[in-house]
Amino acid sequence: MKFLFDILPLVFFFVTYKIAGRMPDQGAGFATHYLGAVVQGGIVGATEAPALLATVVVLVATLVQVAWMKATGRKVDLALWISLALIVVFGGLTVWFHNQMFIMWKPSIYFWGSGLVFWASQTLFHKNLFRSMLGAEMELPDTVWQRLNFSWVALCALIGLLNLVVVYFVRDYWVSFHTFGTTALMLAFVVGVFFYLNRHLEPEPAAEKPAP
Repeated sequence: MKFLFDILPLVFFFVTYKIAGRMPDQGAGFATHYLGAVVQGGIVGATEAPALLATVVVLVATLVQVAWMKATGRKVDLALWISLALIVVFGGLTVWFHNQMFIMWKPSIYFWGSGLVFWASQTLFHKNLFRSMLGAEMELPDTVWQRLNFSWVALCALIGLLNLVVVYFVRDYWVSFHTFGTTALMLAFVVGVFFYLNRHLEPEPAAEKPAP
């Protein structure tokens, strides 16, 4: 359930983009009417409307998500705060300049930034963030923690690179890749980590039977 909750803004982004893309004139009119005051020039073109409307929707959805978590006393993960900050910055630039390239660059910056943090923590400060998150729940050799850390850094670098490849070479598929491709890669990573950890976790000793 948490996973579905986490990706809801992404789903709203995808749906809004596709709907506005199928009705370009209506989308442009709607965006001009409601976003004209925060758009440079005050007019949104038909080709720009899908990205602008989807960006506003994902921003509002993420804000509502954070507000709901705060109101219900749930902890807001640092990753969500960072994602919200990037959406505000790059989403704001997308809307003001009505240029979708800003929001398209956002995933690459997010994942590269995340990978850089994990790499720097391990390399410069000798602090493994995977161990910090999961070390209280399981005992693993140092080499395993280091491999997990490196694998996350590699995944972040790969997703950031793939995102830009799609943006610059097959832009028509970017929204689908951003929604489903990135999610599939993340799920594959989680499954891979699960099986990898299973190989290294020591089985709990069987409880001794009481003497008859």
